[in-house]
Amino acid sequence: MKAVRIWAGIILALALVGVCAWMWAIAWAPARSDYAQQGIDVSDEAGKIDWFTARSSSLDFAYARATVGADVRDALFAENWAGIYEAGVRRGALHAYSLCQLASDQAGNFTATVPRDADALPVAIELGFRDDCPARPERDVVLGEVRQLAATIETHSGKPVILRITPEFEARYQISGAIDRPLWSTGMFFPPAYSARPWRLWQASTIRRIEGAERPVNWNVIAP
Repeated sequence: MKAVRIWAGIILALALVGVCAWMWAIAWAPARSDYAQQGIDVSDEAGKIDWFTARSSSLDFAYARATVGADVRDALFAENWAGIYEAGVRRGALHAYSLCQLASDQAGNFTATVPRDADALPVAIELGFRDDCPARPERDVVLGEVRQLAATIETHSGKPVILRITPEFEARYQISGAIDRPLWSTGMFFPPAYSARPWRLWQASTIRRIEGAERPVNWNVIAP
């Protein structure tokens, strides 16, 4: 019985440590003294957001996913796009690129979904592998398609795009050294260093909980 009590105590202690670690993780953000400008990016996966309440988390900017590939529009983009603006937060739109569809068709989806806004942040193009797309084209093909997509979106928005590249996508296609656009890198808790050039934005957490959001949001910082 004594051994059982000891093991029960150990398990309880480990559980408490785990809970404390999780609570710390979902509230964590890089220090403002290191990164003065911080914000979030969201999609319909984050659920509905009360942007006036969310603004109290000291949001300097917010990106809303607008489109995925050539035929998907984020179900909450229009609501988020309007809500961010009404809350007085700087806003930007994001397109999630698909290796399975032509850049021209994807650009058409984005430009038909996102209105022109001279005050908006640069459009972000997310480059990563998606579960619904098994295609892995050759590097030259991907570079050509991404360049075409970026050029069309830039004509629409009037600003250079920013490329959010996952580590896996960068390792395979080496985009950051081939396409000269600002970079948005990803890495939980620790600043990433996998790109050929320094990043402009860093997605530091994908599990941040803030007031006003039904589910976790992605937390980002701008390089000092």
